[in-house]
Amino acid sequence: MRSIIILCFLVFSSAALSSQEINQFDAQGKRHGYWKKTYEGSDQVRYEGTFDHGKEVGVFKLYCGECGTQPTATRTFNDKDDTVWVQYFTIKGKLVSEGKMIDQKREGEWLYYHEKSKTVMAREFYKNGEMDGKQTTYYPNGAITEEIHYQAGKKEGENLYYSPEGVVIKKLQYHQNELQGPAKYYDASGTLVVEGFYKDGKKHGLWKYYKNGVLELEETYPKPVKRQ
Repeated sequence: MRSIIILCFLVFSSAALSSQEINQFDAQGKRHGYWKKTYEGSDQVRYEGTFDHGKEVGVFKLYCGECGTQPTATRTFNDKDDTVWVQYFTIKGKLVSEGKMIDQKREGEWLYYHEKSKTVMAREFYKNGEMDGKQTTYYPNGAITEEIHYQAGKKEGENLYYSPEGVVIKKLQYHQNELQGPAKYYDASGTLVVEGFYKDGKKHGLWKYYKNGVLELEETYPKPVKRQ
C-alpha cells in the first residue's frame, strides 16, 4: 500500500511539474515567466527563455528547424546593464562566433573560430553595429593572416597580409572602403615583386614589376585607349 501511495505521489508530482504554466502574461499584458515556442506544425522548439514582466532575463536559446535539442544561438542577458552576450553554434554544437550586443547591435570585441577547432579565426571590433577598429584574421596555427582597420563600417588605413611564417606579403592602403595610396607586394621570402599606387580602387600612375629583386617591367595606368 505504501509503495502505491509513493508511486501515485511521484506520478502526480511529475504531472504537476510538466503542467507548469508557460507562455504567460502579467497583469499589464507583458510576457512573464518561462516561455517556449515551437515552429508552426512541428514539435521542434524555436526558442525558450524567461521573461520578467516583459524583460528578457537569463539565457535564451534559439533553434533551427532541424536542430533537435542543440541551439544554434544563445543570448545571455545581463541584469546589471543592457548588454547581451551572444553565441552562435553549428547544428552539431560547435561554437562559431561570440560577442556582445546592445539594442540588437554588435558592440565591442567579437571572435570567430576555425571550423572543427577552438582556435580563433578572426577578431573584430564593433561600435553601434558597425565594424570599428582593427580586424585581425589568423591561420589555424594562430599566426596572423591579415590586419586591417575599419572606421564606421568601412576599411580605413593600412592593410597587411602575412605568410604562414609571418612574412609581410602585401602592404595596401584603404580610404573609405577603397584602395587608395601606395601598394607593395612581396614573395614568401619578403622580396619586393610589385609596387605601385591605387586611386579610387584602381591602379594609377607608374607600376613596377621585379624578378629576383631586379626591375623587369614598368607600366603606367590608366593605359591609353587605342584608337582604331
